Amino acid sequence: MAAFYPVGTFCINPNPLNSISINPKSHRPQHIPLKTPLSINATSSSSSSSSSSTSYNKPQDTSDEAMTIEALRRFIRLNLGNWTGSFHQFDPKGKLLHKIDTRLSAGSYGENDLISLIQTLYIKQCSSSYSASGGDEEDEWAEYKIKETNMFTADKYQQIGFFPQEKAFALRYQTAGMLETVLREGVLGEDDIGEESPKNLKIPSKLPSIVCECCLYSLEKDLRARAFHIMDPKGFVEMLILFLEEKGVGIVTAPFLDDDSKDDASRITPHLGTWKGHSVTKRSGVYGATESEADTVTSLGLDDNGQLIQNQTSTYKGKKATSNVRWTGSISDNLVTYDGGYQITLLPGGMYMGCPCDVGKHVAETKSFHLEFCWLESPTKRQRLVRTYDVDGLAVSTTYFLETKV
Repeated sequence: MAAFYPVGTFCINPNPLNSISINPKSHRPQHIPLKTPLSINATSSSSSSSSSSTSYNKPQDTSDEAMTIEALRRFIRLNLGNWTGSFHQFDPKGKLLHKIDTRLSAGSYGENDLISLIQTLYIKQCSSSYSASGGDEEDEWAEYKIKETNMFTADKYQQIGFFPQEKAFALRYQTAGMLETVLREGVLGEDDIGEESPKNLKIPSKLPSIVCECCLYSLEKDLRARAFHIMDPKGFVEMLILFLEEKGVGIVTAPFLDDDSKDDASRITPHLGTWKGHSVTKRSGVYGATESEADTVTSLGLDDNGQLIQNQTSTYKGKKATSNVRWTGSISDNLVTYDGGYQITLLPGGMYMGCPCDVGKHVAETKSFHLEFCWLESPTKRQRLVRTYDVDGLAVSTTYFLETKV
């Protein structure tokens, strides 16, 4: 694993949240149609937040890179089709709380600069605890319409960081409404009576400080992983969400994360060693609209006392500059904590998700911060996506890594 070194420090913006509201909601359950493609990602509803919370969700005038029409078309093409998958909810320590079957149908409409990407998410609904058991009843699916993606939303609200050749992207949600709907329909189903905090179900805060999606596509098959960091209003990680989805119609068994190991230490083992690779960084236009590349070497190991030691060297192309970053930390169960106040949650399937232990502290100290998602799909290949923020919640950059174990 590699904790990415963030760029620069910035200023605090004390202004409260001022976001749009579109009020998406779940529709009546139905038998799922997957005949025509329909959708992808977008945002959900929101209201204004208290100035006492650490909120980063106001609309921005710039995105990770200004989306051109061609870039938007390529983004839409990448997401088109029918996706069958599984939704996984983890607590901050990597414990699986819920797994729910989902299907996503993505399509587009419009031409030129009016082209839009739309998506509909279908959630396998939990049957009522009061219904008769047994029988051959067909599954019911709740439907959720996700806000469309177009030139306006891509730049102003979603702050999309897109890597067309690498098939990777990161984007911002204004609320966690879509994720809450999946949990309510998939865990409570017909028994949901609308409680704000249902018993035995952890749902996202109404005003999360950050909801960030990082998506990586498989290097080997038509499969993708979409990881969501959800930070509570004070800036602490509230939960981690992951969709694992396979493209195609007629998929009988949805892909899911399977962890057969009883040993927590085994989740860190695949990441130990030396990794050589290449990184591409795309920065926000307000910071110069630059793009940089670097050759990277990252090593991770355990010393005799069980302490994690990580070294990362980046040699930047065209700049004749090299950076060296050393991190030390400890591991407890599936949680890695670095001395600088950064944590990494180890997940099944060779994945991990990283974030600051306390985003609010970074804000108070006027420091930038970053989120990370890693997918080690095979023993010798892994991809990483790093999203760096300033203290206003503006996506300063997104960096994609492709690494090989040596």
